[in-house]
Amino acid sequence: MIRQLFPSTCALALVAAAVLAGPARAEVTLRALMEDVPETAIIESLLPQFTEKTGIKVEFEKIGYGDMHDKLVLQLTSPESFYNLLSVDFLWAGEFPEAGWLEDLGPMARNSGMNLDGFIPAMWDLLGRDGDTIPIVPMYNYSMGLIYRTDLLGDQPLPDTLEGFIDLAVRMKAEKDVVGLAMQGQRGDPNSMEFSNFLFASGADYLDAEGNVVLDSDAGRKALGLYVRAMTEAAQQGALNANLDDTRRLMCAGEAFAMISYWWMLPALDNAADCPAVAGKLALAVVPGGHGESGGWGWGIPKNVSDEEKAAAWAFIEWVQSPEIVKARALAGHAPVQTAAFEDAEVLAKFPYYADAGKVVAAGKSFPIFTYTAQYEDVLGTQLSLAASGQATVEEALAAAAKGLADLMAQ
Repeated sequence: MIRQLFPSTCALALVAAAVLAGPARAEVTLRALMEDVPETAIIESLLPQFTEKTGIKVEFEKIGYGDMHDKLVLQLTSPESFYNLLSVDFLWAGEFPEAGWLEDLGPMARNSGMNLDGFIPAMWDLLGRDGDTIPIVPMYNYSMGLIYRTDLLGDQPLPDTLEGFIDLAVRMKAEKDVVGLAMQGQRGDPNSMEFSNFLFASGADYLDAEGNVVLDSDAGRKALGLYVRAMTEAAQQGALNANLDDTRRLMCAGEAFAMISYWWMLPALDNAADCPAVAGKLALAVVPGGHGESGGWGWGIPKNVSDEEKAAAWAFIEWVQSPEIVKARALAGHAPVQTAAFEDAEVLAKFPYYADAGKVVAAGKSFPIFTYTAQYEDVLGTQLSLAASGQATVEEALAAAAKGLADLMAQ
């Protein structure tokens, strides 16, 4: 007779509640594979508080992003996962639940009284919440917005359309002796994520509400045309092979008017010690047109761990996303996923740009999230490179990108 590995989620919630009520009696140690980024360090600094509250130890194994996916999959497909708490990138938010590797956290969230409405809706959309089913609870975001030079813009208003902004970026390059728009055109993740901002800001999308591919549309062709124009007339030399680090260096050196990038790049650039050429001269806005690319990470619990580990993992998720801990993380530079953190007076007093960052996150739209999201980045990235280098027309590249998406979604 096969042993029942997974109790009801209601029972798990009761166990988690008991864990939170006082020091854990069971010797449970939570282990998570984490990307080695500032967000991880912020949470790690607060872990002693969780251990003091619950008696549960937490160990973070920090590695580079490129090695995380394969290492997690190896554990999630084994009889028992070494990692009993998961940090999940949105690019895996289709693959992991589809494969049946994640516990549904919805019942635990509701039974514990977690304020689900406190999370920014775009973050739930990004990480695959479907009604009452919650495979992943939002952790932090890396949504994209426009970072630009206020000293170069002067008294003129920032255009409210993408087309108007590209016109401005082209003029900046011609008149101000700077790159108009620092771009990351490296094939794959960099240019796929950057182009998504052009697509959403043009009123286009990859999929409609029913999941049908709608990329090859008039609005989509307009978006790709503007992307090609920006790459050829406003971007830096060598932009087709540039990545995030390259664009950051240009902005930091004062050699570019603007970049479409992750909103939390602003404080890194607005730093007199590191970037004296631009410190005090930068602002953040939603990408002109009204929407940018949404990105983020979330917390999950693997199915192939013990009941006690699942309960402890939920206790941690409930704690780390609680209002007081979220605020503490925000005051340390966290990229929040809950509205209250962006509106907190103490947080805004320390980081005034969080008011604009909240708008960027709320306006974010998602790249297609399905089993083959990572593969589609390469398919799309190839077509974007061909169009931007003149090796394919806008029409040819967009049609091929749409077909590639439809083919992968049909697998």
